[in-house]
Amino acid sequence: YAAAGKVSADGPVPRTPGGEATGFLDGLPVLVYGGGVGSSRDGVFATAAVVPAGAVFELPAGVALDEAAALGVVGLTAWRVVEIAAIGPGDRVLVLGAGGGVGQSAVSYAASKGAQVWGQTARAEKADAIKEFGAEKVVVADAAGLADAVREFAPTAVIDPLGGEFTASALGSIAPRGRLVLFGTSSGVTAQIQLQRLYRNQIQLLTYAGLIATPEERRAGLGHTISEFAAGRLRIRVGMRLPLEAVNDAFAALANRRVVGKVVLELR
Repeated sequence: YAAAGKVSADGPVPRTPGGEATGFLDGLPVLVYGGGVGSSRDGVFATAAVVPAGAVFELPAGVALDEAAALGVVGLTAWRVVEIAAIGPGDRVLVLGAGGGVGQSAVSYAASKGAQVWGQTARAEKADAIKEFGAEKVVVADAAGLADAVREFAPTAVIDPLGGEFTASALGSIAPRGRLVLFGTSSGVTAQIQLQRLYRNQIQLLTYAGLIATPEERRAGLGHTISEFAAGRLRIRVGMRLPLEAVNDAFAALANRRVVGKVVLELR
């Protein structure tokens, strides 16, 4: 999005893109994220970078740096939406878009809370990867078939990065007093929902937008995210590793949705 000018279009040009990375500072492993890195200043698609001190987060020794490189966006988002949904033991959680990077991490973190988790995907070939991260069942369905596919499950919580008619369908199948956390609209920015069912069943429609998080909120959230990742309760899948000079191949793989998990550039 940044390279295409869809976000941070008012940032300086030319500039080096890249909003998150792991590396070393004075020999210690660190995560770099935030502080305008890659948007209002040069980013981290480079072998070395000068970044604000506030964008540097210490990492516990022994964590996998390639996986930790995705904690800034995927990890923090997955941690935050599960926390917003207040998921715990006894919950039945439906994760939409569970084959994506955030979706898989959300599956793993929700399962670590003791919840029963189902994952939705439109691609059957991603089912095994979703189950590996903690989903009890994977539903292969589009928006039109989602409600019927999960009716017997009656989720108490839905994690929704898709929007559009997926949101409307999920709200139609959610249990009374359930909650839905919307944090993306990759399938559509509008939806028609049945308001009477929403209020008569006391369904909570919650949201998360990482772009408006304050530096203090981001730093506190990443502290929790790093701890959960180090403890193995929140997992990150790296689906492809490419050298920095193959960055265009990385963009193509993401655009074609060929990757299950994150694409990592190896900068050295």
